[in-house]
Amino acid sequence: MRAVRFLRENPCATLLAVQLGGVLLYPLMEDSVEGRSLLALFGLLVLAVALRAVRATPALLWVALLLAAPAVVLLVAQLVTGEQTIAIWAAVFEALLYFYAAGAMLRYMHADDVVTTDELFAIGAVFTLVAWAFAHTFVVVQALQPESFIAASMPTADRTWTELLFLSVTTLSSTGLSDIVPVRGHARSVVMLEQMAGLFYIAMVVTRLIGMRAARAAARHEMGR
Repeated sequence: MRAVRFLRENPCATLLAVQLGGVLLYPLMEDSVEGRSLLALFGLLVLAVALRAVRATPALLWVALLLAAPAVVLLVAQLVTGEQTIAIWAAVFEALLYFYAAGAMLRYMHADDVVTTDELFAIGAVFTLVAWAFAHTFVVVQALQPESFIAASMPTADRTWTELLFLSVTTLSSTGLSDIVPVRGHARSVVMLEQMAGLFYIAMVVTRLIGMRAARAAARHEMGR
């Protein structure tokens, strides 16, 4: 009950936990038709949790709902029909929603000078939201330009969701560990945008933490006079 209460009071922590759980579950879902249906179902869960997290921020919930509605319809259609091409259209709206949710959480973190427990989890949740958003963008780019991303093991095959998410996380974190390589123009453009987003985000978080620490130190100094 304590864990349930904690997750209920900290929606960003719930979102982060669900997405990190997805990292472990995705490889088990994409190798079969049934697994890909579960992948769509899990996508619906992530959308629901993301909307709940946006509700706790100063952002407009109706905008998030407007972006989520087409994604939900398309994911449900994928579940019912089993048609995997529908996932490409759903990826468009999922990417837009996750970008919007990431921006909402940035506003949430910068709304005041007090860092709550949920705002600490929002630091990680923003990172995962941006990584998921770019991964969905990669799905769309790959559909528009086949073979936009290659890998040493299977150069001509379409990259799976797990592979594209792996590329997104390694690009956003600037670790450069991915064996997935963008080879077409738009694929490289999107990857470059994600690299810049990762650098800007780290700079924003570090600057905020340093600024808040300096503010606390100044406040203690004034109280000590």
